[in-house]
Amino acid sequence: MMPTKVTIPVSSKDPSKKKEEEEAKQNGDTTAAKKAKDEEKQAEDLSEEDLQLKNELEMLIERLREPNTELYRPALETLRTLIRTSTSSMTSVPKPLKFLHPHYPGLQALYETWSPSEDKSLFADILSVLAMTYSDTQPRGTLRYRLLSASLRPASAPLSEPGSWGHEYVRHLAAELGEEYSLREFDEEGVEKTSEENKVPGTVDDLRKLALECATFLLQHNAEPDAVDLLEELEIVDRIVDIVDENTYERVCQYMIRCVNLLPPPDDMSFLRTAHAIYAKHHKFPQALSLSIRIGEPELIRKDFNAPANPTMKKQLAFLLARAQVPKEWLETPAEDGMDDGESELPEDLVDCLSNTRLSTQFKEFGKELNVLEPKSLEDVYKSHLENTRPTTTVDSAKANLAGTFVNAFVNAGFGNDKLMAKAEEGNSWVYKNKDHGMLSAAASLGLSLLWDTDEGLSQVDKYTYSSEEYIKAGALLATGILNSGVRTEADAALALLGEYVENKSVPLKTSAIVGLGLAYAGSQREDVMQLLLPYVADDSLSMEIASLTSLALGFIFVGSGNGEIASTILQTLMEREDKQLDEKWARYMVLGLALLYLGLQDASDATIATLKAIEHQISQLAVVMVDMCSFAGTGNVLKVQELLHYCDEHIEKAPKEKKDDKDEKDATPEEPPKDDTFQAFAVIGIALVAMGEEIGSEMSLRQFNHLMHYGEPIIRKAVPLALGLVSASNPQLPIMDTLSKYSHDSDLQVALNAIFAMGLIGAGTNNARLAQMLRQLAGYYYKEPDCLFMVRIAQGLVHMGKGTLTINPFFNDRSIMSRTAVAGLLATLTAFTEAKGFILDKYHWMLYFLVPSMYPRFLITLDEELNNISVSVRVGQAVDVVGQAGKPRTISGFQTHSTPVRLGTTERAELATEEYIPYAHVLEGFVILRKNPGWENEDKMDI
Repeated sequence: MMPTKVTIPVSSKDPSKKKEEEEAKQNGDTTAAKKAKDEEKQAEDLSEEDLQLKNELEMLIERLREPNTELYRPALETLRTLIRTSTSSMTSVPKPLKFLHPHYPGLQALYETWSPSEDKSLFADILSVLAMTYSDTQPRGTLRYRLLSASLRPASAPLSEPGSWGHEYVRHLAAELGEEYSLREFDEEGVEKTSEENKVPGTVDDLRKLALECATFLLQHNAEPDAVDLLEELEIVDRIVDIVDENTYERVCQYMIRCVNLLPPPDDMSFLRTAHAIYAKHHKFPQALSLSIRIGEPELIRKDFNAPANPTMKKQLAFLLARAQVPKEWLETPAEDGMDDGESELPEDLVDCLSNTRLSTQFKEFGKELNVLEPKSLEDVYKSHLENTRPTTTVDSAKANLAGTFVNAFVNAGFGNDKLMAKAEEGNSWVYKNKDHGMLSAAASLGLSLLWDTDEGLSQVDKYTYSSEEYIKAGALLATGILNSGVRTEADAALALLGEYVENKSVPLKTSAIVGLGLAYAGSQREDVMQLLLPYVADDSLSMEIASLTSLALGFIFVGSGNGEIASTILQTLMEREDKQLDEKWARYMVLGLALLYLGLQDASDATIATLKAIEHQISQLAVVMVDMCSFAGTGNVLKVQELLHYCDEHIEKAPKEKKDDKDEKDATPEEPPKDDTFQAFAVIGIALVAMGEEIGSEMSLRQFNHLMHYGEPIIRKAVPLALGLVSASNPQLPIMDTLSKYSHDSDLQVALNAIFAMGLIGAGTNNARLAQMLRQLAGYYYKEPDCLFMVRIAQGLVHMGKGTLTINPFFNDRSIMSRTAVAGLLATLTAFTEAKGFILDKYHWMLYFLVPSMYPRFLITLDEELNNISVSVRVGQAVDVVGQAGKPRTISGFQTHSTPVRLGTTERAELATEEYIPYAHVLEGFVILRKNPGWENEDKMDI
């Protein structure tokens, strides 16, 4: 089909003048017409150079129309030279293209008459450039002629690079390649042809080959994002590994990693793997390892860990793995049968780094440096002299003492010197100021105070394990689990001490031992612990409480592993238990244990979800929501968020509805339970869980929460504050603070209670003065409500957690890696708050200790190559996203210079102030090993 010529030539005349002319004609205003004519004449008088160029181009086109084929080649080459050498300003069309534009249809017709030859190939190449001016009427002309031109060349003399025609041409080609690829339809195997007349020639492989040429050009010209996007459109992003060099790989990888959150699966994983391959190829070990941790494959992690030969670099990688709680069994090369131990042993110092054994001593050192080693008393936290309360007698002293237990434990966590428990005189311990189940939490709080300090901790807790009081003994078991959380020891004390109590008849001792094991081995994927605990999930004769907490403990230990054995056992139990048991409040913990197995595994949970849908009890709805939301935790997947929002808009009648129950035929008997709406609460938390992985998504989710709060059912309103707390854990942003402050005065006390707790979550470990002030006002406001007052106290304890040195935010390594154990801890805590009356405010307040796996110091400690602390000056400021920006912009803004060790806020970033040392890690966070810069002293001497 002949292209239709459209009369929008790029004339040298201004369109507005035509209008003037027409108006003038209509008005019969001859003077105006005359004026317009004169102007037109002037416009047509091109400058001499332009006129000469125009005539020359027209003459060359005439040449091409002549029968003498000898003239073709020189004419085409001159044309090519003229087009390539025409320099134009950025805003205007290059002159040759402008003058050749009207001749394009004629040249197209002429092209069709030529017989295939190298001249024809050159002609097609030129037409390909001219087609840029016709891209709106003849789509993909540039690409079509480019491929035709390539197909006419002999293999020995390939076509010149697309870049030789300039940047604009390459960008044009890139855009058309993407369009063309998306129009191609594929059948099962190869490519299916489309019957279009204006069909672009060439196979998909030709398109990809051309795309790689364009991408290479773009990479050389600082357009890394364009290159990545082009290859992504043609689904060959993995091929970029071969075309990046040491100047471009860093920018390419940064851009690709930032894209991951915005891509649908499986593209997001292919981007991570490609970036990982680039880093591995360029020997950037910490960056490669941090990506393989995100991918979560044991083989990749082992390969990256064993890649560097430098032992110091290995230690740095070991610190990163310890922070991510990667099981150290993954790193040992799988031994052949019969060669189990011996050769695969890791050196002692590496095992130390991997086991996090230095954490406790370093953390105390850090506290000393920051002058916060002194224990804080409850009064220091409450500052009740600032509360404007009337002294009343209604305060429940047991409740107040219980709150004191938690506040003291959270505030002095990890320092091991609090006055109430760790350093209390004999017989005067705070434990005895509580009664019954209060004693359990009080004894367990000792474990939090001695967090990570395995040696000192076990000896201190030991004395309580011999108590005659059952609850104290149970608390001591929980304390053992807490203080071993996140630290691995050779002795394996937790398993040795708690293992025997798992079989105990007493419920408090049994549950404490089970939960203690879950906390101590969170993320370690230990088979031996699984063998010990699994029978308690499967045993139908045990109460729902024990089975569910065992399921949760296994979820903690095997978080994100997708372990089939545990999953099938839990599924089996859910199917076999009686309806009455599945209606209990504990069932949600059994389901959470199952959901945690799939944390961050995306589609790997499909089979489990399909099985869950087959369960007849209504818990299946809750289970589907929870497994689904955990699978996509932190991915920012928009479709999942929409799906979860749909769950929230169901309006559930609380009236009893007919069930498929054969047991009783009578209608509306009390036995027929109303439809359970717990799943909606978890759908709300799920939105936060999926969105928290990336900033834009979490910001957008705030608006949804606002709507849900206005229009949602009571169960949804109860969950909204918890979701806000999760989306911004340890990151007190003003809008969220104000929203929660509003909700904390809600008429529904359940909402208020959860809002107060969420205020504690968003401020956890930040010492935020504004939050502390709000909580003091709330303490005055709720002085007659013991439950709310209890919660205010807990929130105050959380805000001052670790005296401002700890964080519960699950993202680390410049907020790029999500710690699965931390998410598990947060989810378990929030689950308790979906029914606060049944758990936290009843006798299960010890569930607040589920936060322990997500607590981690927010420090930067610099070490030399022998792992001794050294002090260097660093700049700490707000992290700025500089991906895709030109040049080398500053990565932090508004910085202050400190000397290490320093405390880093959730959204802060550090960089070394001088070049005296070179860090082994790519992100300054946690433990960073530095080596002296060999070129540094010389510069110093020159200054003298």
